[in-house]
Amino acid sequence: MLSKSQARAFFFGGTIITFVIFLGLSWDSLSNEVPKKTHVENLTPQVVHGKHIWEKNNCMGCHTILGEGAYYAPELTKVYERRGEGYIKAALMSPVPWAPRGRKMVKYALSEQDANDVVAFFKWIGETDLNGFPPKPDLK
Repeated sequence: MLSKSQARAFFFGGTIITFVIFLGLSWDSLSNEVPKKTHVENLTPQVVHGKHIWEKNNCMGCHTILGEGAYYAPELTKVYERRGEGYIKAALMSPVPWAPRGRKMVKYALSEQDANDVVAFFKWIGETDLNGFPPKPDLK
């Protein structure tokens, strides 16, 4: 049985050791792993502008990306790989609301340049190393 002072020392010692381990792992992730997996070198002004358009139009209100967002509309992390540039641009530049499979997407009627920037963002996000996320569906 530990005395009160021994229990306090054990608690504070364990807390400090755990915190130091947490800081070390965080530093390793942020300095080594994240830049390698996200391909920071491929971040162009076009990709950044596409992300701003994504945020300005609250696309996460319906879609998910990297597992974050709403679940009303499809996950878009790998949409460039699944659908391609033409499909994405058609949906974003459509002058009427886009309604595939009965779910209606807001009419954005983006300019060609803005649509190209969003496509560049989707292409970049789809090339990040996500350790197998989202999983490929088993269609057997």
